[in-house]
Amino acid sequence: MYLLAYALQILALCAAVVGGGLALLHLWHGRGEYLPLVEKAHAVISAALLLASALLLHALFWNDFSLQYVASYTDKILPVFYRLTAFWAGQPGSMLFWALVVALSGSLFACTRAYRGLSQPTRLWYWSFFYVVMAFFALVLTTWSNPFVLQSPAPANGNGLNPLLQNPGMIFHPPLLFLGYAGFTVPACLALAQSLSGRRQEEGSWHRLSRPCILTAWACLTAGIVLGAWWAYMELGWGGYWAWDPVENASLIPWLFATAALHTLLVEERRNKLSRVNVALMAMTVLSAFFATYLVRSGVIDSVHAFGDGNVGTPLTVFVLLGLLMALGIPCASPARGAPLAGLASREGALCVAAWCFLALAFIIMTATMWPVISKLWTSTPQGLDARFYNRVCLPLCALLVFLMAFCPWLRWQGGLRPGKKWLLVVAVMLVFAAGLWILGYKHPTALLAATSAVGTGLSLVFLQREQGWRDLAAPWIGTHLGLALIALGIAFSGPYAQSRELALAKNASDSVGTYAATLLELEEGRRSDYEYIAAKVRITHQGKELGVLSPERRVYDKFGSMQFSEVDVIPSLGNELYASLLGLDNQGRAVVKVSVEPLVNWLWIGGTLMCLAPLWGLWRRRRHAFEEKACAPDTVQATTEPAKQARQPEARG
Repeated sequence: MYLLAYALQILALCAAVVGGGLALLHLWHGRGEYLPLVEKAHAVISAALLLASALLLHALFWNDFSLQYVASYTDKILPVFYRLTAFWAGQPGSMLFWALVVALSGSLFACTRAYRGLSQPTRLWYWSFFYVVMAFFALVLTTWSNPFVLQSPAPANGNGLNPLLQNPGMIFHPPLLFLGYAGFTVPACLALAQSLSGRRQEEGSWHRLSRPCILTAWACLTAGIVLGAWWAYMELGWGGYWAWDPVENASLIPWLFATAALHTLLVEERRNKLSRVNVALMAMTVLSAFFATYLVRSGVIDSVHAFGDGNVGTPLTVFVLLGLLMALGIPCASPARGAPLAGLASREGALCVAAWCFLALAFIIMTATMWPVISKLWTSTPQGLDARFYNRVCLPLCALLVFLMAFCPWLRWQGGLRPGKKWLLVVAVMLVFAAGLWILGYKHPTALLAATSAVGTGLSLVFLQREQGWRDLAAPWIGTHLGLALIALGIAFSGPYAQSRELALAKNASDSVGTYAATLLELEEGRRSDYEYIAAKVRITHQGKELGVLSPERRVYDKFGSMQFSEVDVIPSLGNELYASLLGLDNQGRAVVKVSVEPLVNWLWIGGTLMCLAPLWGLWRRRRHAFEEKACAPDTVQATTEPAKQARQPEARG
């Protein structure tokens, strides 16, 4: 069965090579008689990878430990939903999943009306680029990262899944990231293809044709990042949600490129400018996803949740470098279109500044993440950059972006401010809010700017929505920007103003964190199916009023040696959330509990959810309006042209 799975991966490789080769051959000779054969190759690739994935899921479900991958990431006591999610727990399985999603996205796009409207040269160029990507995936799966390696004799049990991965986040976080990475492949290939074919005028622009792919991919990537931050907050036990870990940064870099592209695409959509820049940015989004994979899987950097050296570092480096040449060379070779950009005091100027901020963040984070590798050029003891560097450099740029969000909607495309004085009210509210925060003691400059700008952004969006009408609720970009404003508000307070203390508590003893009192009610030690644990029950009161009981645990799993894992507990709130993790016992037998007060932290998850849903809402609303127009069109035509129809009826029959 697993030889069949491996053969299916080879079949996918052959189909990608043959399909891409035929496409390039037809482009070379200027013919297209084998275009149907080129197009059918994607179905072979999708079917082969889908069946191979089904065989891997079959092995995971039935605990077939003769497969090395299954034995490495599952065991007999692991719940079935975690056994199945082990599909993307390891490097080979996650590469297979990513390849599958890319293949299916290409097949879905081939079935759309947008694809059927493409000219023959654009189709051939599109499949040439797409099959290069698929051939690379298939080559990796059949050589350096094969999930179907057998072992004999098969062990009686597997190694189990890392307890940090036994979390609901494991079910959704990695697939959403891969859906985001994969979703940008179609628009990137289409952008490069249309740049080479030069058929934009007759086909329509590539970003309009692939808009559903772009927005869905962006929403999935955003959801994956937000869910990963929530997972870190709830599972790792340190009280934060973003540590600027290299693997966290790896997923953020493609998001920054994609978000920059969304802003410059709006300039192209409205002003017919930056066409070459947008092609390059969309291609760079996909390449940055592969660069993220290089960071995670090459062993070039140390991270608590990197895969280590998986023998794919060199192939990924070659692929990214060659892709970079195409991503920059093809747009530069295509003719420039459009007028020069307007000044900074215009909406397109503000959008370009925002895009430059996103790109600056991407390059700063990329350079800082690779700093241990870069610094090897001049020192034998390279060191990485800690979270303080990222916070000092990146957070001010993020605050500037939120500030731009508050005022960009009030700018006109050709320059100057929109009519009316509502923007003055926004400025006044921001100044009053900033003064109030300063008086209350919230004086951190970056946090003050971010929080004030978030309030200004929210007020501006309310005014704009009111102008559009409340019945047509929340244009997609309004919902997305409102979600980002809520995230900025949450970060502004939960970052610098969180309070935390490690409390050593005997039974019925109390201590305080800020204005909150913590009392240890109970300390329990015991054993469950595959781990030993210590559990504490801590009552939290505020000004004499009981808020709830926190129940953090400390666990030691049988298959993971002396490693200790924390299970945190929270008392949720839209204001101050109480967060507790059990660190262990001191030499006097007291429970050492870290209790944190996290102000406004839940607004991150609320804003993140809104950011993810707004683009999907926009797609649904756009499709609904198109359907309504299509449904109403025949009745309208019939009512207005019925006499003309009757007059032409004999001619029509003839």
